Amino acid sequence: MAIMSTFSFLATAAAELAAEGGSEGGFGLNTNILETNLINLVIIIGVLFFFGRKFLGKTLSERRSKIEEAIQEAQKRQKDAATALADAQQKLAQAQAEAERIRAAAEENAQAAKAAILEASRQDVERLRETAVQDLNTEREKAIAELRVRVAAMAMQRVEVQLKERLDEHAQQTLIDRSIATIGR
Repeated sequence: MAIMSTFSFLATAAAELAAEGGSEGGFGLNTNILETNLINLVIIIGVLFFFGRKFLGKTLSERRSKIEEAIQEAQKRQKDAATALADAQQKLAQAQAEAERIRAAAEENAQAAKAAILEASRQDVERLRETAVQDLNTEREKAIAELRVRVAAMAMQRVEVQLKERLDEHAQQTLIDRSIATIGR
């Protein structure tokens, strides 16, 4: 910026000199080196080049180092972001794998539970059938036993009635004698 202001100043000064020279005699070529300030301009440009080069070099060097630092910092942030992204993607992949494993385990558990419930239900139905058959058999045996008792009671009543009708005193005495005779033998 200092160089630009210096060049601007020199350009303004040269324009003023040209204006002064034009008012004296019109337009013409001035070949006098001392009057045209060409030596002064060369000296000023040389001084500016010599001292400005160091200043401009230093400024550009500082600017370049700042840009390099910014680039290095940006590259470091990019590497850190890439590392963080890779870690996040790895964690995501692990989480997805774990979710898939949990889902598969849940499906297996559900299938096992379903099979266990079906087996338990089948066993319950079988047990209920067996119990029903046993209850039916028990009830049938009770009914048969009850019928036997009734039939036996009815048979006994009929036999008693028939015995009373058929056996008179004389037949009873003969039956008793025969029984005693068979016992004595």
